Amino acid sequence: MRDFLGVLPELAVVLTALLAILVDIAAREKNPSASQGVTAVGLTVAAALALSLPTSNGMLMSDQLFSDGFSAWFRALFCVVGVITAIFSPLYLRHRNIRLGEYYSLLAMSVFGMMVMSSSANLLLFFVGLETMSISLYVLVSLRRDDATSVEGGLKYLVLGAFSSAFLLYGMALIFGGIGSLDYAVIGEYLRQSHGVGPMTLTGIGLLLVGFAFKVSAVPFHFWSPDVYEGAPTTITAFMSTGAKAAAFVGLIRVFGVALAETSEHWTFALAVISVLTMTLGNVVAIRQTSVKRMLAYSSIAHAGYMLVAVIAGSREAYAAAGFYLVGYAFMNLGAFGVLMLINQRGKGDYSFESLRGMGTVHPLLGLTMTVFMLSLIGIPPTAGFFGKLYVFSAAIKQGYLWLVIIGLLNSAVGAYYYLKVISTMFMSKAEGEVQFGQPVAYKAALAISSLLIIILGMFPEQLVTAMLKAVP
Repeated sequence: MRDFLGVLPELAVVLTALLAILVDIAAREKNPSASQGVTAVGLTVAAALALSLPTSNGMLMSDQLFSDGFSAWFRALFCVVGVITAIFSPLYLRHRNIRLGEYYSLLAMSVFGMMVMSSSANLLLFFVGLETMSISLYVLVSLRRDDATSVEGGLKYLVLGAFSSAFLLYGMALIFGGIGSLDYAVIGEYLRQSHGVGPMTLTGIGLLLVGFAFKVSAVPFHFWSPDVYEGAPTTITAFMSTGAKAAAFVGLIRVFGVALAETSEHWTFALAVISVLTMTLGNVVAIRQTSVKRMLAYSSIAHAGYMLVAVIAGSREAYAAAGFYLVGYAFMNLGAFGVLMLINQRGKGDYSFESLRGMGTVHPLLGLTMTVFMLSLIGIPPTAGFFGKLYVFSAAIKQGYLWLVIIGLLNSAVGAYYYLKVISTMFMSKAEGEVQFGQPVAYKAALAISSLLIIILGMFPEQLVTAMLKAVP
């Protein structure tokens, strides 16, 4: 019974995926958005179950799944990201004339894969969750079959995703050869009792690091990210840049921060170099972008660099800070893409900075929410983005990584340029052409709630950080 209750949120998500496709078949002609409602309600129930079920820091399913607060928080976050994506989807799909019945079912299955990644206590089970998420995303990215950039993005994501999965799988095989198990607990115990790491295990750790760097789009393994983000439907870009990234970081913390913590002397410097390159390249290249969507893609790379600082610091405070950062980042990035999706309905339907001209004065609610998202992405108080960076950098300083924090702060200053450019274009230039477009109530409510949550998290950060501190592994 305990095992059943422990995986009830995952069962609810799988049931949601099945119901979404059945409802789509049954009500396709009468109500094309019926499966959207099923998905939003099902994922909301799963999020509530993840947070309400008792977590006693134990194990489930023959010690293959964690039952702790960390997995509970992130399982709920993935469901919330799925709900917001489902709310944003109908308007965008209708505007782009995309009709694919499996859309919401694939969205739910991708959330299921993320939940497995965050709860797994075994490398092989983590890989199963990763592939479940990735296969759904391969289809969703190339959804616009008549658009060459979407097909190219999907193909690139499929090929490079398979490439990175091969690195992960080969790394796992070598670790199994060197240690004899893929369970996080057994790997950690073996490394604590052994005196040194053999060449096979060390090579396996290196390959795992490469595989994870691909998944979090860290430099120099980031090159798939801008093209895939640009080619994918914007709803899926928002979903990938928040949910998929958070799931990869939770896996990184579980594997490198806990199971392989004893070997940190072998990979910390390499990860620090990757972090610096990721922060710097992401911000510098983002400045040169003329498309806001592509700018947000490079900004997502830069934020991966900031979050890597927490993994490098390697303390419980740092992991709690990473958890806080990931929660806040999910709302600010989903919101930013949400505003872009609305504005994309006007004019040429592109994502250029020109398309934002005057939108802040013509549509004050959109302008206000976009301002909150941009300020939070910069890290201006009182927003969740400010405290996310503050906690991550504070934890890094305590562990002696002052030089890394200085580079992070300098990069944050560089990033302020292109985020402020969005705000100034919205409020300090005159709107041209057609300025009116559809704004469903649910859509505006999701944007308003997301921006309010960012401010509330910024004004009362201690509650979430304390909860994360109790929950981290």
